[in-house]
Amino acid sequence: ERHWASPGMAATLQAAINAPPSDRLKQILSMTPRLLDVYFAIALRDVNDSLICALIPQLMARNATLFLDKNFSYEVRKRLLEFLLAAFQRSPDFIALLKKPIMDRLAEAYDSPAKMELALQLCWAIGEHGGGGASHKDAARELFENLELLLYENLSSSVGLRQEASVGPDSENYRKSSQSRLLCFVVTAIAKLATYHRELLPRARVSLGKVARSRISDARVWKRARDYLGLMNDPAICLSILGPSRPSQHDIQKPGTVNWSEGGRKMVAHFPFYILGDQKGPPFRDFTISDILPRK
Repeated sequence: ERHWASPGMAATLQAAINAPPSDRLKQILSMTPRLLDVYFAIALRDVNDSLICALIPQLMARNATLFLDKNFSYEVRKRLLEFLLAAFQRSPDFIALLKKPIMDRLAEAYDSPAKMELALQLCWAIGEHGGGGASHKDAARELFENLELLLYENLSSSVGLRQEASVGPDSENYRKSSQSRLLCFVVTAIAKLATYHRELLPRARVSLGKVARSRISDARVWKRARDYLGLMNDPAICLSILGPSRPSQHDIQKPGTVNWSEGGRKMVAHFPFYILGDQKGPPFRDFTISDILPRK
């Protein structure tokens, strides 16, 4: 990482950009994304978790130090981010194990567009995978606190702004747009983390309440916070919408979902006992449709 960030390497890369690209350089720039596709596919299929966990911080560091060719950097960065998300999907524990480098990357969000995009993807992964899962409550709490800090820092610089007053240089408009995107991702990550770890709900309500009352420049941000606050009043619906995309255990089904593959042999429903006529009291067996709709 120090080698790629050194002044000498930066000068070399800049000189290569300023000079007309050679045929060999063009071929390398064209081949590299395809080689990365093969490399990442093999890594996800055959490499053990410890090696992938060690690889992720290096990829996060290299995300902002790519060769300065627009098409090349776009294609490579796209593959880096896709691999990171696939690795977190495969092993959500990585988020808890790598919380320190992840929090460092979140703090660098405004350094460059590349670092901003990485921060957005990391926010999504934190919320989607519950900060590492139910067994990593301490790590989830630390990540939640870091998201809170990021939220309050951005909120304090956004209060009082209005969309109609955002006319200015392109760089300023880009900064405000990036800030709104980041706030949307952070608000969503906070809501999803609190849904996954219920002990964080009171703090999440405070954070989202401040955003909802702030009326910052981009209405999408405070409206999203307001919607999440409404969802939190109904835990079952909130878990169905904001909960993890897959259950923590294979035999547990998320509330509000139906396993249609079992529809031919099993149906689960809640019927009031008065519908069952004479069959009162606690159920002693599974009721069938014929108990409710007797045959004539």
